[in-house]
Amino acid sequence: MAAIALRAASWYLPPTAVAVADLPELAALPAAERAVCEALGIDEIRADDSLSTVDLALRAARQTLAEAGLEPGDVDALVVVEPRAPEAFITSEVTRLQALLGTDRALTFSVGGLGCASLTPALLTARGLLYGDPDVRHVLVVHGSRPAAPHRYRHPVTVYGDCGQALLVTRDGGPVRITDILMESDGAYWDLFRVDFRDRPEQAWREVCTDVPRYSFTLAMESRARLRALRDRLLDRNNLRTADIRRHVGQNLSLSAFRFHEEALGAALDTACRDNLRRFGHLGANDPLFNLYTALAREDPDDPGPSVVLNISPAASWSVLLVDDGAASQSRSLAL
Repeated sequence: MAAIALRAASWYLPPTAVAVADLPELAALPAAERAVCEALGIDEIRADDSLSTVDLALRAARQTLAEAGLEPGDVDALVVVEPRAPEAFITSEVTRLQALLGTDRALTFSVGGLGCASLTPALLTARGLLYGDPDVRHVLVVHGSRPAAPHRYRHPVTVYGDCGQALLVTRDGGPVRITDILMESDGAYWDLFRVDFRDRPEQAWREVCTDVPRYSFTLAMESRARLRALRDRLLDRNNLRTADIRRHVGQNLSLSAFRFHEEALGAALDTACRDNLRRFGHLGANDPLFNLYTALAREDPDDPGPSVVLNISPAASWSVLLVDDGAASQSRSLAL
C-alpha cells in the first residue's frame, strides 16, 4: 500500500464559545429530546454565523501553507471536501475558494457524498493524484464544517460546532504518515437524515432523523460489526495486533457513541476525543484528525506508536486509517 504524508495540518475554530445550554433551540424541544441533548457530553461549541464554510476552509488553508512554508502557487491540487449545504445552487464554491486562496494553477475539485465520513475519499483521491501523476507534489485537502440547517442540535446524535481543516498531503517528508486506508458503505441508509428545503425559508429548515429506532439500533448494530471487521482487517494486512496500536481515535458525537465504539473495538479511545467533544462538539469530517493531532500534541514525541483513526457516517459509511507518527516530533502544534 502506498503511504501518504501529512506535511502540515491546521484547524481554524472561531474564538466565540457558545454554551450548549444557551442554544436557542433547546427551549423549544420536548423534555425527552432536551434530556438527550444534555447527556451528549458537550458543554460548549465554537460558532460564528458570519463565517461560511468557504471562510472556515480558507482560514485553515492559509494556516497550513504558512506552517509548511509554501506559497499558494506551490499547490498542485486543491481537493475540497464539500459542505452539507452550499450557499447557493449552480455556483462553484470550490473555485471560489481557489481564487480566494490564490492557488490559481492547482487542479481543483470537490469530493463528498458521505457526510461526516467524506474525509476518507478525499485522502484516497489525494493518494491517487500523488502516485498517479509525477508532477503532483503538494495536494491541499480542505473542509469547512458547519450545520446545514440553522439549529445546531441534531437529535438524537450530537451538537455541531464550526471548524475549518486543511491538510497538506505529500508522498513523503511529513511528520505524520497515513500508511493504509479501508472504507465501506451501505446505501440502505441513504436518507436516514435529511433537511427538506424546497419551498421553505431557511429559518424553517430542520435536520431530522427519519427513523430514530433504525438509527439507534439497526444502524448501530451494523456499525459495530463493520468497524470491528474493518479494524481487524486493517491490522491483519499490516501484520499488527490490537496491542501494537498506541491509540484509537474517532469522531466526536456523544459520550454514548464513544462507549459503543470502545465496546465494538475492545479498545479505549484516546482521552483527547472526550476532551474535544466537551469543548468543541461535533466538527463534521474534521473530527478524527483533529482528535489525533490533539493526542499527539500531549504525548512524548520520542515515544511514537501507530494509531487507528475511525470515521463513520449515518449515510452510512465506515472507514479506518492506519497512521504512523514515527516522525511526529517535528510538528505537533495545533493551529486553532
